[in-house]
Order: sequence, then structure tokens, then C-alpha cells
Amino acid sequence: MRTRKMKNGAPRWLVTVAAFAFIFLVGACNDSETTDDIVGDWVKRSDFEGVGRSGAVSFTIGERVFIGTGFDGTNRLTDFWEYDAVKNTWYKRAVFPGAARNSAVAFSANGKGYVGTGYDGTNRLKDFYEYDPTTDSWRRVADFAGSARYGAVAASVKNKGFIGSGYDGNDLKDWWEFDPTNGAQGTWTQKVSIGGSKRSNAFTFVINGTVYLGGGTNNGLYPSDFWAYNPEEDIWKEKYALQDVNTNDDNSYDYILQRSYASTFVINGYGYLATGTYSSALSNVWQYNTTDDVWVQMTSFEGSAREAAVGFSVGNIGYITTGRSSASRFDDIWAFDPTLEADDSNTGW
Repeated sequence: MRTRKMKNGAPRWLVTVAAFAFIFLVGACNDSETTDDIVGDWVKRSDFEGVGRSGAVSFTIGERVFIGTGFDGTNRLTDFWEYDAVKNTWYKRAVFPGAARNSAVAFSANGKGYVGTGYDGTNRLKDFYEYDPTTDSWRRVADFAGSARYGAVAASVKNKGFIGSGYDGNDLKDWWEFDPTNGAQGTWTQKVSIGGSKRSNAFTFVINGTVYLGGGTNNGLYPSDFWAYNPEEDIWKEKYALQDVNTNDDNSYDYILQRSYASTFVINGYGYLATGTYSSALSNVWQYNTTDDVWVQMTSFEGSAREAAVGFSVGNIGYITTGRSSASRFDDIWAFDPTLEADDSNTGW
């Protein structure tokens, strides 16, 4: 078993245990927690006002959060909603103009939101649309330049959008940049492909201009490789794997973070990976420290275990809403404060 070490040579497990004293996840479906020292507190907020759904998209412009599309178990959807985290309320916004779809992607760039790709129940899609929050209106922009697909991932860095992976009949690992300021409809440029495995239904988050990508499925398996992308240099670097299984080596620690259909958000320079599926729906939550390349377990999500939910952050709070478990689709929303203890008595936040 490879030992995780800090730059000062101390074993990674020792640093992590000393800092957080958490119980490691030793099985794919083991979400049990037997310590009071795992941190973070979840609070239920005002329910999403659209119908329960899975495979929706979201994008954030400033502190304005927009959520729409998805699949309610019977119909694919085009409705869009804005969530005001301060007032804890929802506003209905202009309907998405493309075909109703699920498993699309979304990102924000240059003060506007962008939605495209996905699945309409028959076809894989590649059309793309721009949302202007100042006029509550949509317009079509340049179609995605890669193949039509669903189950891709997206990210926003410095007023540009990035899309990659997904499924077009085969799992994919290509990576594309969208510049909304180049021409009336924006332009797509292919970049260096994602390292490691092809995948669909992966996860991403962005910290300090770097895109982190992992998870998903490939050929019926859950890839464990985890990557960081530098857009300025157009290079991918492999990080420590999403799986570390104890082999009775005292210098190792156990976790299995592999999953598909996960939700993510970023708070104060830390990435958070939550929910998803690894053979069954998950509720565990992990915090990623980019400096040390370390994952730390946090308080588990307190709603129903789920996959294909939406995750986002506003200020110093993370949120998860919608999603599915088996045939159930959800419309609840939960807020997460990583600085509080579980079930903190101060519920006014």
C-alpha cells in the first residue's frame, strides 16, 4: 500500500486523523458515522417550487442561482427557476427554449448562463443557449462543436466555459472551451483531452482557476482516477486516486469516493463531493483540500440518499436540491455549513 505523506514527510493519515478524527468509509455503501467529531451541519430550506426531478442543470451568476430542465420520471422539462438564498425563496423564470431534456450541462460566463447538450428521450443533443438574467431571456448560440451527447460535465473559468466527457454512443474524454465573447454566437475550441479513463456522468468543481474532475462510469466500472486541469497551460495533472483501501498497512487510510451522478460545490477554497451512486444511492460527503491533495469526511447529507441532484454554493454555504433514488424524484433543498457541528443547536443560519 502506498503511503500518503505531507511535504514534511509525516504520514497523510496522521495529519488527517489529528485534524479531524473522522471515521473512514470502508465500503461502497457504508454511510454510517460513529463519531461526534465529523463536522458540518445540514439544514432543510424552502422546497424547490418546480416538480421533483433528476438530471437538472444549474448555473450561478453572482449570488443568483438558476435551476431548470431535467426529468420528472414521466416528462422531460423546460421550466427554469431562480433561487434567492438570502430570502430563501424561488422565482419562476423564462422557459428554456430548446427541446425538453435531462442530463444536459450548464455553466456561467461573462455574466450570462449557458445550457446545452443532453437527452430528449430519443436523441442526444448538441444545441446551446444563452440566458441573460438582466432581461430574463434566452437566445441560441453556437452549437457545441463536439459530438451530440448527454452525461457530460461543465465548468466555468475566467469568463469561459468548458465541457467534456459524456456519452455519444461511447464514453468520451474530450475537452472543449467556449468563448462567449468571440463573435456574435461565441466559438468552441478543442483542448487537450482529459487524462485517464473515458467516462460519463462524472463530477467537476473549480478552485482558484483550476478544474478538478473525477468519478463517473466507464465500461460498467467506476474509475478512481482524479485530475486537475490548468486552462492557462492547457494541461491535465493526475491527483491522488479516489480510492484508497487498507491492506493492514498502518500508514494507509481507507476511503472509496468513486461514484457517478454526484453533486459538488465549493466553499472557501475547498471542494465538496456529495451524494451520487456507487451501486446504490449515497449520502456521504467529502471535503477536498487542494493544497495537500487530501479528502476528509464531513457530516453526511441529511436528506434522502440520492443521485443526479444539483449542487451549488452561495457565499459560505453549499446547497443540494432535486435528484432521484430509484423511482422517486425529489424537490427538497438542503443547505450545508462546514463550520458547524452536526445538528448544531444554532439553526438560525
